[in-house]
Amino acid sequence: MAATLHTLCFAAHDPRRLARFWAGLLAWETDGDTLVPHDDTGFRLRFLPSEEPKTRQNQMHFDLTSESLEDQRRTVAKALELGGRHIDIGQLPEEEHVVLADPEGNEFCVIDPGNRFLAECGFVGAVASDGSREVGYFWSKALGWPLVWDQDEETAIRSPRGGPKITWGGPPFTPKAGRNRLHFVLHGSLSEVERLVALGATRLGAEEGRVEMADPDGNEFFVVVTG
Repeated sequence: MAATLHTLCFAAHDPRRLARFWAGLLAWETDGDTLVPHDDTGFRLRFLPSEEPKTRQNQMHFDLTSESLEDQRRTVAKALELGGRHIDIGQLPEEEHVVLADPEGNEFCVIDPGNRFLAECGFVGAVASDGSREVGYFWSKALGWPLVWDQDEETAIRSPRGGPKITWGGPPFTPKAGRNRLHFVLHGSLSEVERLVALGATRLGAEEGRVEMADPDGNEFFVVVTG
């Protein structure tokens, strides 16, 4: 049985403040430093204390969907009210999505209405990732999620149960310097850890109850051992 995606973790200078921002924006329930979805997103958000500065654009970010232009404006206004801000990451003037950052500079996009690629997804339409075609194949096999896009070096997967897509944009890649500020936490058995290694993952270390690994692009993730 494939490992399950349990949590997406953010490194945070102020975990409680960042949790409040995302809880307010997503309208998810708060359990300390963890947010629990009320929809079919399928994974939690957790905010972990870190003193490391943010030095580059994140490898992963959320694409939030909109039902109308007014809905898009409401989401942007809500994010700004909660402490977010507009940022420029090189988006073109004709692009209709809005690029924002949360209070600690983590990028996210509010997508314009009518986006067909995310039409069947919920408010969290995608976890958009910088990464190779090969790493998209790896995560498809690791999670047991089918590929729903594979074109021009870009890939996307989605849980059979619905929820957001996870996408990888293909080259060119942002150079990786240090640990990523966002990482996945999976739940799985020790035999599942060995299967992930066979698929191309690398063991980075282990402590009681969990194994730190890296995917074929070098992005860190953890497997919590459950039996």
